[in-house]
Amino acid sequence: MRWFGVVALVWAGLTLGSSGLLAQVSSYGDKAVGPDNEKPTVLSKVGITQRLDEQLPLGLSFADETGRQVQLGQYFGKHPAILALVYFQCPMLCSEELNGLTSALRMVHLTPGKDFDVVVVSIDPTEGPALAAAKKASYVKRYGQPETANGWHFLTGQQAAIDALTQAVGFGYTKIPGPDGKLNQFAHASAIQIVTPQGKLAQYYMGVEYSPKDLLLGLVEASSNKIGSPVANILTYCYHYDPATNTHSLIVARVMQLGGLVTLLSLGGFMLVMFRHDAKQPAVHANGSFDTNNGRPQQR
Repeated sequence: MRWFGVVALVWAGLTLGSSGLLAQVSSYGDKAVGPDNEKPTVLSKVGITQRLDEQLPLGLSFADETGRQVQLGQYFGKHPAILALVYFQCPMLCSEELNGLTSALRMVHLTPGKDFDVVVVSIDPTEGPALAAAKKASYVKRYGQPETANGWHFLTGQQAAIDALTQAVGFGYTKIPGPDGKLNQFAHASAIQIVTPQGKLAQYYMGVEYSPKDLLLGLVEASSNKIGSPVANILTYCYHYDPATNTHSLIVARVMQLGGLVTLLSLGGFMLVMFRHDAKQPAVHANGSFDTNNGRPQQR
């Protein structure tokens, strides 16, 4: 039973760690885990519809981070691309999404601008090239390879172009009031898309953290214009504004809860196996004899 003390410590650590994590998330004051079966009315239009094999409208016009007018199709034709729909002044979730993407790409042995492109498009028509340039500089620096800057594209555009792109991607979002009561924030879900060189949606990745192995596989398959399969639609939502309390709460789908449950179930299974293993071991006596499974004492 020597292993039991170790397992007990691990279990206690996981329990305390989980509690601490939940406490940390709650202590920010602007986040809360939503009830299991309750979806706020404001999120009725918010979600991700996976439109695999859908052709993106490559003729749409946007402004890049330098203010130059570009067509979406300029970033396709040779390489696959990673598409992220965000807004640059997002209070929290969009930064977490781009942080997660950048961290994962640092472990993917492909080069932006050479093997694929990163295309980040703002869903806020009031944002312009100055914000896009600042965001690009921040994430190129975070990526740690400034020579790949030509593979990162941060775009802004007019409402008509944004609507056409979000509808093609299946990206549902809605405006919500900020703390000042103005409709200057957005409720939206978090996801990135892998797009083939032809501009077709090949794969969706949900949430704000992404597996480098999955990203690599998605990019490699998309480079051959291969379309992936739908993934579990477990969504992470951005801010929900409550005008009654003048506060925001982050409605997070059960991603963390599922992860914690899997961990606890795995540890519970390990403990059960070890209990059974211990039960089958002979008991050793002080005189050096031990009992076999039939209960008869034996000498070493």
